[in-house]
Amino acid sequence: MDGIILPIAIVGMLFVALPGMILHYLTKWKSQTGISQQDEALLEELHDLARRLDQRIETVERIVAAENPNWKDSRITDLSEQRKLLR
Repeated sequence: MDGIILPIAIVGMLFVALPGMILHYLTKWKSQTGISQQDEALLEELHDLARRLDQRIETVERIVAAENPNWKDSRITDLSEQRKLLR
């Protein structure tokens, strides 16, 4: 009797439980077509925060460059150009 139960359990898990679990998660994945309103609001808030921080950094760079003209090196100039391309 013990020799029959184990193979039946293994076959049941392979051909019933595993495909059932895979299909369950596939349908859950397909039902989530986009981001939620809450995630969209958070993304917009983070984008606004990043924009404000970028403006602050530019302001600090302008103040420091005005006080010390030799302060900017080529690396910072490259970053400023990249920042302009992202807008």
